[in-house]
Amino acid sequence: MTHTHPHHPHPDYEALRPQAVALRRAGLSRRQIRDRLHVHNNDLLNRLLEGEPVPEWTKRPNAKDDLRAKARELRKQGLTYDRIQLELGCSKSSISLWVRDLPKPERRDPSEQARIAGRKRWDHELAVRDEERRRTKAKATKEVGELSDRDLFITGVALYWAEGEKDKPYARRESVSFVNSDPNVIRLHLAWLRLLGVEPERLSYRVMIHATADVAAAERYWADLVGVDVTTFHKTTIKKHSPKTNRKNVGEGYNGCLVIRVLQGAELYRRIEGWWYGIVLGAKQPIGPEDWAT
Repeated sequence: MTHTHPHHPHPDYEALRPQAVALRRAGLSRRQIRDRLHVHNNDLLNRLLEGEPVPEWTKRPNAKDDLRAKARELRKQGLTYDRIQLELGCSKSSISLWVRDLPKPERRDPSEQARIAGRKRWDHELAVRDEERRRTKAKATKEVGELSDRDLFITGVALYWAEGEKDKPYARRESVSFVNSDPNVIRLHLAWLRLLGVEPERLSYRVMIHATADVAAAERYWADLVGVDVTTFHKTTIKKHSPKTNRKNVGEGYNGCLVIRVLQGAELYRRIEGWWYGIVLGAKQPIGPEDWAT
């Protein structure tokens, strides 16, 4: 009669144990060891592998670990089981198990819930509108294409007449002076002046800015933009900030306005005015003698 060890009752244990250990240490899985040794008794297989660590490659990553962490984070933010289920797509029973140790979120009254839901719908609508706005602008940008010299010439004349200093019957100022706070408008104006053959030496620069702003930083900003040394700028004009005026353009990123003046520009001014009226006539708009009198 065969006698068995009290802790290892199976008669084949002593013979199979070294083989099972060697196979385990070689990285085989339970199933591979079972098939290799023809051991189909789970109790015996457990005893043969007792004390031997599981190979790393056989450990299945727990996909629910990430979901559990996300569920707990959402619960801490005050979301209900229903909301967490919508966010993560897992069952409410799992969510309950994962977050049961966390405090329950305070109940919101129906009006507050409706307000939150309405706000989310509005945020979504704003995102949709922003995307539509971005696409429209991108498409329009491509429609312009590359500017010819004539395109730039006409654009510069119109821009000057809209933003530049103009001569008046009651205040004769036949000078070319342009003021703007938009760096892209400044860049276009300078490109136009280059097209007209205005030498850089004929340009003077001056900053106009509110007293509450960082004047030195603004001067450096504009000097870098136009590519000159800040020491060549004329004295900055400081505008007083009225406490009654609720200005919103004096925070971070506010650099005031840049004034660009063309020295000895009377003749150029007269040509600009003539070009402008040429554009008006070219657009087939009626114009009377009284308009020329200015």
